Amino acid sequence: MADIEKLLVIMRQLRDPDNGCPWDLQQDFLSLLPYTLEEVYEVIDAIECADYRHLSEELGDLLFQIVFYAQIGSERGLFDMAAIIDGIAAKLLIRHPHVFQREDDIHPDMQQLHTAWEARKQQDRAEKGIDNLLGDIPLALPALQRAHKIQSRLARAGFDWPSTSGVIAQVRLELDELERAMQQNDIAACCDELGDVLFSCVNLARHLDIDAEVALRSSNTKVSQRIGWMEKTLRQRQDRWSDKTMAELEVLWQGAKQSLKGSIHE
Repeated sequence: MADIEKLLVIMRQLRDPDNGCPWDLQQDFLSLLPYTLEEVYEVIDAIECADYRHLSEELGDLLFQIVFYAQIGSERGLFDMAAIIDGIAAKLLIRHPHVFQREDDIHPDMQQLHTAWEARKQQDRAEKGIDNLLGDIPLALPALQRAHKIQSRLARAGFDWPSTSGVIAQVRLELDELERAMQQNDIAACCDELGDVLFSCVNLARHLDIDAEVALRSSNTKVSQRIGWMEKTLRQRQDRWSDKTMAELEVLWQGAKQSLKGSIHE
């Protein structure tokens, strides 16, 4: 706690009404949100790039965001850092009785753990007055992640395709409906149907035990690396992208795929 206390003291000084930092004094819960999101993504980036040398620094930046919220909460008489720590500690103890309250040598399997976890989550929702199945899934989640959570919640409630074949059929059905909307040149319907396609694809990812967000980020990285290879090749040839036809760019694309094969996921 001594190290945390050092950070709390610094935060209190930054928010001191007389001698604090003007920028820090202007911040509130809402104004900090974009900075918090930025710090989360920088942590993710460090992990995905295996940049462990800077990961500690990025985690420190993220921790500072929590300390900032705790200071504002304390100033308003809402909560403080001790309440945050006590709350999560109590929650972890309650949600892991198989670790902290085990009275025998019985080790539950993963299915038993999932069942017990969901029962405790349902109890939490009831205590918070949430009486609908999806009511506590945050609206602010990235769309892919929220879709995954919605589908997982529905699956645990028994509303799910029994196999991947049904999900694939649903994806094809949604694509057909999108194509019909495109043929009718109905932009609003296209938007609606494309959303259904994406939602169904996230469901397919879930059935394959793949994180759709991770899969898409991987594809983004793959495309970026291939485009970088194409640009480098054009520079070496003293050619310009703008002078190339689509057919010529396709040849370069295939060259990038072949050249980078094995260095990135295909």
